[in-house]
Amino acid sequence: MARSKPSDTSAPGGKAGRGPAGSGRGRNSPGGKGSSAAKLDKKGQPKVGRLTKVRDQVRMVGQAYKLTSQNDPKLPWVLLITFVAVAAVVEVIGIVLGSPFVFIPFAVLLGLLAALVIFGRRAQGSAYRQVEGQPGAASWVLEGMRGDWRVTSGVAGTPQLDIVHRVLGRPGIVLVAEGSPSRVRNLLATEKRKVARVVGDTPIYDIVVGDDEGQVPLRKLSSHVTKLPRNLSAAEVNSLGRRMAALGGQKMPVPGGPLPGGRQMSVSQRQVRRR
Repeated sequence: MARSKPSDTSAPGGKAGRGPAGSGRGRNSPGGKGSSAAKLDKKGQPKVGRLTKVRDQVRMVGQAYKLTSQNDPKLPWVLLITFVAVAAVVEVIGIVLGSPFVFIPFAVLLGLLAALVIFGRRAQGSAYRQVEGQPGAASWVLEGMRGDWRVTSGVAGTPQLDIVHRVLGRPGIVLVAEGSPSRVRNLLATEKRKVARVVGDTPIYDIVVGDDEGQVPLRKLSSHVTKLPRNLSAAEVNSLGRRMAALGGQKMPVPGGPLPGGRQMSVSQRQVRRR
């Protein structure tokens, strides 16, 4: 007796019937044309557009100008005079060379550049004047230094807010103390012995911030530290950093960017100071 073939042909056969639902590339699928996944940078963070970066920088400079002008009333006039003077000199050169209109763009650009440089210096000076004499001022300066400087604030201190900060960099270990000279000397000596047990023959420098003889003024602290001799390579700094982890981190609460009246230093002033 012959077998009859099934009459139901509605179900597709082969691979078509076994594929998971929604496996095709649709408009909203990850590989589809309509995918709107954000692009990531090398650190895995969403990329920021150029226009957004420019807008953020302009807003940052505006905030820094507002804060600086409050403590420096002459700032607008100084910037205006700088711009006009530099632009006028460049334009006079253009007139002498017989091309006054060609030199107008250069005059404007150089005038703006000169005004920006002056603004950065006066903003830096204003920031130093605000933090000078305040607890944590040295830490604020150290954390704003350019380069591979690993700052650990408040590794030792006293109830009178005498503080020692530890800096790891190419020169070796730099211990920076701020407060009463008679008290911070003992803090420095104790911290230096503790660090020496871990770092061995690595150079250890100690600095006391202040205006007396043998001390380093706050406004010169950054340049003083960065001018220390380079005794270690980058690989040695990394290796030393792993050993320094045994000493632990911050032990004393240190204000981050102190200002008179209990206000905090803004990010915009920090970044303008670094330029």
